[in-house]
Amino acid sequence: MREEEIGAGLSAVRERIAAACAAAGRDPAGVTLVVVTKTYPASDVQVLARLGVADVGENRDQEAAPKALAVEAAGVQVRWHFVGQLQRNKCRSVVEYADVVHSVDGVKLARALGGAAERHRERPLDVLVQVSIDGDPARGGAVVGAAPTEADRDFDRVALTVAEAPQLRLAGVMAVAPLHWSAEAAFEKLSGVAARLRAAHPEATAVSAGMSADLEPAIAHGATHVRIGSAVLGTRPKLR
Repeated sequence: MREEEIGAGLSAVRERIAAACAAAGRDPAGVTLVVVTKTYPASDVQVLARLGVADVGENRDQEAAPKALAVEAAGVQVRWHFVGQLQRNKCRSVVEYADVVHSVDGVKLARALGGAAERHRERPLDVLVQVSIDGDPARGGAVVGAAPTEADRDFDRVALTVAEAPQLRLAGVMAVAPLHWSAEAAFEKLSGVAARLRAAHPEATAVSAGMSADLEPAIAHGATHVRIGSAVLGTRPKLR
């Protein structure tokens, strides 16, 4: 039964989060589990909600938008987190269902998202600035101390653009550990960037880091949100 499968995965992940928090001397209540449902059906979101999951993540607008509508039509309420690469032409759609966007990494993108939020939603949208851990703008993420030729991807500029947008709320930072970095080193660096942001914007306390394979080091370095898919929902169906 699908609910039993998801329940078992969810229990295992919650135990991992609790153990990681205990090891780090943290309260598990300070870590939000975002279950990423990319490629999984809306029915799985309904199961998650019944099992007490309040936060659900999606990577692709073309899948997320109809899924959010289907879940709402079923009378189920969750917080939708857009965690994938966001294109400017998708901003209008995303602001209509997302509660949090984790992946803003450019000044132009922040302006487009802010404009869409002003026109198409009534309440502010929480936004995290995606950080490039290795400083390579070609792989996504805003770069701390970007070169003048890469001003659009400069971390401080992106953060300020989000903070100044009337319908956006600067909530914190997000990152994915690069393949050629250890998770410990990547999340230690992210922790430093998060502290830098909080110094300028004390309300920006969220740190979105850690997935199924590396949630423990993420929590050790201060993650407030972990983005978990397969460890809860099982092997992903293949995209067609």
